[in-house]
Amino acid sequence: MSSLHTALEEYLAARRALGTELKWPASSLRRFVDFIEAQGADYITMDLALRWAVHPVGVQRATHAGRLRIVRGFATWMQAKDRRTEVPPPRLLPAQQRRPVPYIYTNKEIADIVAAADTLRSLSRRATFKTLIGLLAATGLRHGEALALGIADVDLIGGVVSVRNSKFGKSRFVPLDDSARMAMFAYAAFRDSVHPRREASTFFVSKRGLRLRSSATRRTFALLCQQIRLRSPSPRRRIGRGPRLQDIRHTFATRRLIEWYRAGLDVDRLMPRLATYLGHGNVAETYWYIQAVPDLLQLATERLETAARGSR
Repeated sequence: MSSLHTALEEYLAARRALGTELKWPASSLRRFVDFIEAQGADYITMDLALRWAVHPVGVQRATHAGRLRIVRGFATWMQAKDRRTEVPPPRLLPAQQRRPVPYIYTNKEIADIVAAADTLRSLSRRATFKTLIGLLAATGLRHGEALALGIADVDLIGGVVSVRNSKFGKSRFVPLDDSARMAMFAYAAFRDSVHPRREASTFFVSKRGLRLRSSATRRTFALLCQQIRLRSPSPRRRIGRGPRLQDIRHTFATRRLIEWYRAGLDVDRLMPRLATYLGHGNVAETYWYIQAVPDLLQLATERLETAARGSR
């Protein structure tokens, strides 16, 4: 192992000892060190850091800035060992990033995506994706939360899902309505009959009885969307751009807010409840939907105008 790779492993070990999760930066930093050595260098320079950071083409500028940011952390630590190390200054690359406008699915579109899952080759994949998409639509779970559910996390008798140590380290209970509970019950029975000795302990499994990978799940969902023309077909089985799997969660949250506004309920009072249900870090994340979805913004504006007229 080269001296740079050795130093990198020491850096990663030190960061992890402080409780920092570094799965993505760790793999990226190893590729960065490989890049440096491929250039015949044995220490970090500004030029090498920039060249590596902006190497991926066709990505958002925030991705370039993020790559340079993790290099900067390593370079700062490395400079104490090797004074030749050059540390990229903060904000050297612009990191402007706009949160994507959520796509709000109609009931028919969700039903069409679920129906498209019947075209998947294996019976196991069909059952898994139909149930998974239905669960996301019924509960608003993050798809990563659904994929991480263990057998013990799904109470099919009481109709409650336990989400453990999700984003921001939060855990919560999410109730299932009867239709979702029965669909999950049917899937569990099918899964156990097809994969009685599976390796994975997760509720949802792949056609081989393994844990579903997030990247593969997103890809399959995108291909289903292509089948019903929500996404344009792309060459070489690329998924292209269009509605995303996480937009099912946005659809769930948006529909609840629209229902509350139209029912004349006090949305400001109910918003913390929705934030807790969704597992948001703070209520500001939930208020984001109002400015991101035109229908919600219009309803909120009308509510404010009505309140203003009533106070005169």
